[in-house]
Amino acid sequence: MPRLHNHQLKPFSQKLRRDMTKEERHLWYDFLQDLPLTVHRQMVIGKYIVDFCIPELHIVIELDGYQHGDPENVLADRKRDEWLVSQGYSVLRYDNREINKQFEFVCQDIWFHLFPDGESE
Repeated sequence: MPRLHNHQLKPFSQKLRRDMTKEERHLWYDFLQDLPLTVHRQMVIGKYIVDFCIPELHIVIELDGYQHGDPENVLADRKRDEWLVSQGYSVLRYDNREINKQFEFVCQDIWFHLFPDGESE
């Protein structure tokens, strides 16, 4: 699977990595960084920067703030997801309320997508 990469986005992705949202920090520090897989934060794929990516399994994890509910953003997210799927990725989306109110559920859902048989090795 070819991985397109827009090198012009790299400085912005590095800034986003430094300035993660509270919800991104929570998911990263309290779950994702301890997974037995390599997880990349703010990774450039094509013309997009995804919140988290597990390249080995072709899985992208996106966290959505309130602005993602705006109609134009819903359409943009749909187009983005369609493009990522066309590149072989599965996209898991969670909104910030889920991270804040149902963190354990989000972690279990991600785990299920990563290890559908329940095993990590």
